[in-house]
Amino acid sequence: MVSRPSRWAGARVAALALALTLVMAAGALAKPRQNDAAPVDPEAPLRQFEVSPAKSEIRIDGTLDEAAWQSATVVDLPYEWFPGDNVTPKAKTDSYITFDSEHLYIAFRAYDPAPSAIRAHLMDRDVITPFVQDDHVGFSLDTFNDERRAYQFRINPLGVQVDAVFNEMDGLEDFSWDAIWRSAGRVDEQGYTIEVAIPFKQLRFPRTTGPQTWGFEAFRNYPRNVRHRMSSRYTDRAKQCLLCQENKLSGFQGIAPGRNLEITPTVTAQRDDQLTDSSPDALQPGESEFEPGITARWGITPNVSLNAAVNPDFSQVEADAAQLSINTRFSLYYPEKRPFFLEGADLYTTPLEAVFTRTVAEPTWGAKLNAKEGKNGVGVFMAQDDLNNLILPSNQGSSLVSLDEQVTSGVVRYRRDIGARSVLGVLYTGREGDTYHNRVGGLDGVFRLTKSATVRFQYLMSDTQYPGALAEEYEQVPDAFTGDAFKVQYDHFSDNWRGYVRYTDLDPAFRADSGFVPRVDVRTAEAQYERFLHGSSDKWYSQMTFGTRGLRTDDHDGRQTDENVEVFGTYWGPKQSYLEVDVAQKQELYGPELYDLEQQRIYFRISPNGKTRLGFDGRFGDEIDYDNARLGKITMWNPLVQLRVGRRTNLQLNHLMQKLEVDQGTVFDAGLSQMQMVYQFNVRTFVRAIVQYTDIDRDSALYRETVDPSEEDVFGQFLFSYKLNPQTVFFVGYTDSREALNERDLTQTGRTFFMKLGYALLY
Repeated sequence: MVSRPSRWAGARVAALALALTLVMAAGALAKPRQNDAAPVDPEAPLRQFEVSPAKSEIRIDGTLDEAAWQSATVVDLPYEWFPGDNVTPKAKTDSYITFDSEHLYIAFRAYDPAPSAIRAHLMDRDVITPFVQDDHVGFSLDTFNDERRAYQFRINPLGVQVDAVFNEMDGLEDFSWDAIWRSAGRVDEQGYTIEVAIPFKQLRFPRTTGPQTWGFEAFRNYPRNVRHRMSSRYTDRAKQCLLCQENKLSGFQGIAPGRNLEITPTVTAQRDDQLTDSSPDALQPGESEFEPGITARWGITPNVSLNAAVNPDFSQVEADAAQLSINTRFSLYYPEKRPFFLEGADLYTTPLEAVFTRTVAEPTWGAKLNAKEGKNGVGVFMAQDDLNNLILPSNQGSSLVSLDEQVTSGVVRYRRDIGARSVLGVLYTGREGDTYHNRVGGLDGVFRLTKSATVRFQYLMSDTQYPGALAEEYEQVPDAFTGDAFKVQYDHFSDNWRGYVRYTDLDPAFRADSGFVPRVDVRTAEAQYERFLHGSSDKWYSQMTFGTRGLRTDDHDGRQTDENVEVFGTYWGPKQSYLEVDVAQKQELYGPELYDLEQQRIYFRISPNGKTRLGFDGRFGDEIDYDNARLGKITMWNPLVQLRVGRRTNLQLNHLMQKLEVDQGTVFDAGLSQMQMVYQFNVRTFVRAIVQYTDIDRDSALYRETVDPSEEDVFGQFLFSYKLNPQTVFFVGYTDSREALNERDLTQTGRTFFMKLGYALLY
């Protein structure tokens, strides 16, 4: 018998005792924080600024030499909110704001005591992970002043752009949102300067000729030994809202959002060459395919926008990060990267992931309508797909199935603002085919009980019918069937303590084919609580946390399938170092057995300078061998190296090694190596090479069923990109696939040539 209840009970008590000890130690270590800034009452009125029209024309070149800047509104950045708690920043920053009838103008003068230490590199727009490692400034605009949603713009010293939409209800930054705007940066002997011009027709705001009030924050990222984050606002760490603490800008009279019509015709070309059964030794050239398409975005009113695409280019030019699909139970998750689906995705975000647009694979057309009028928000999305991708979930595992049949997908979303910071929503998703359907509908909400307490919930019901052949092959219900799902979570958020309690119930018959729900037949209760210790840049730590989490899952027959007790700690320190350690005692049901598992995980990142980033992720301990239903030992290492050579070249290497061992020997030894190199000619043009190499060795004698003793494949992609703006683009690229076939060395099995040309017409 694998399960050992007495040992498990003792380990659980020991883990909880250790968690309590760590939390008590955290409290003993905590000291009152020093605040070098002038005393501020966090309940005092927000900082107010009046904005006036520009006194002269402004040229966006990174030099603040126009007369308009001399009379512009000055908003300083007097607070460092990380690692310090509203302390005086180590570097002075001023922002300047003005406008004319067509543009909002914002500039920054970012002083630096050591300009040679400024970290600035050329890169593609919206590549947020390397971007945040650079010096940069930015600002957010809550144009409706409702403290629920804000535009966000960031710029590094070389003028590289990042834009996003921040959703207060979900706490999410959506970097898929793209605006067409101008920016320029210049480094000098005092630091650097930034100039920005944003067309009003790229924003939504009330249509009125009178003065308006917008929420506003100016911020600065100052990465040195630690990453200093500065702001124009006072930040109360005990408040679970950000936009409610922003400054207020008044003025902007005489402006209008315009028609905001953007039409982007595209032409894509592609040729796939593949090995065939009739020609296994040489690639057979495929037919060249040329596809014209058109995408349109229309801001019908400041509150209503329509996106539509006919014969669209929904392909992505960036390869998915490879994942090792070995010894897994559930479908792997690949994030959405296609801009058409990502834009406005925050409206469809709910506690249960009922909308996941990667299920739309080969659409012939698509349309989206988003509207916000007063307290009411509406979203509608539809697409017709030539391929139907399905996840067949259960408690013990899931299967991915693709049906070569046309399916029409639709999503309808309604949200109603309740009070100051709460929301209630309704969601419907539907997928319809000839002999198939999946319809899901339900209610969800977010309620801010206090500044520190939030309740989130969602209830969904599904109605599903699979084609007869699929139902028979995968042992699914042959007729139409229904199921439901429920999730509720309570969050507590304060300066030093944060935690949640969550309950999830997914019926065995629940299906969300427009979403990502790879496991059902679960009733899960879980909780986490965490103690925060806030340091400073002068201490040996910037921030530390200690916490514990617990989880219990039963299926709907009352069997325990999972139980976890974990203690963890995190550390932020010098050289922008980050360390996370997790120790867990788990139980997991697989087949008829309940396995006891002891696992450890360690995650580390460090940036010793502005050009190098190092890290690794490791996992060790017990692991179930799912292919052979037995207990084993897992060793997993994933080191990472990122190097920046000059301002133009970015090289990233990582290698994932995973080994599973049992008493009889090594079941498998798998490796996945990935390399990405980008050379940036300027802010608009780059070339990129990606290589992914997978090598898996198995001991066939240790498997119950016949398996390939080895797998080896290589994928490569080369891309040239020119991007005048997010929609006016030219891409040309090449991909190459190679596999070890029939005990031969790596053999080329496919190659693809592709090209895309798009041009944005603005009205």
